[in-house]
Amino acid sequence: MGRVNESDLDWTDLDQGGMRIRRKQLGEAADGEALGCSLYELPPGEKAWPYHYHTANEEAIFVRSGSGTLRLDGEMLALSAGDYVALPADERGAHRVVNDSDEPLSYLVVSTMNDPDVTVYPDSEKFGVYVGAPPGGSGNRDLEGYYRREDDVSYWDREETDSE
Repeated sequence: MGRVNESDLDWTDLDQGGMRIRRKQLGEAADGEALGCSLYELPPGEKAWPYHYHTANEEAIFVRSGSGTLRLDGEMLALSAGDYVALPADERGAHRVVNDSDEPLSYLVVSTMNDPDVTVYPDSEKFGVYVGAPPGGSGNRDLEGYYRREDDVSYWDREETDSE
């Protein structure tokens, strides 16, 4: 399609794990392939996705309206309309959006759509693996899961060896 107007799209309400947020997947609706874009509306007092970073996908946030706070690479930064923040695909891009205001916070998230990707969650010491479709993308995944870092095993764990 290539072109879409956000007013033609319905909101998807996400209510997961204590997070409430509304989303319109603009990139997918416009048949984007290598670049994703979602419009989010975060209600007052809510926090978006858990603090995380991607290892294969760069993201960026553009605030359309409202205000809030961005936890970025361990620092708390004020967000307001017109702010643009680049989020590199490594620990420097670790982020979480918080709406600590009395009004909705509206922002765009633009992302490369590289597959596979690993998403790291520093606070909970876990990571997610996505193979077959990138995070935020549609499609079937060949492999997807979340794992605690403490569950690390050796390379040869449960593998057959010549000595057996």
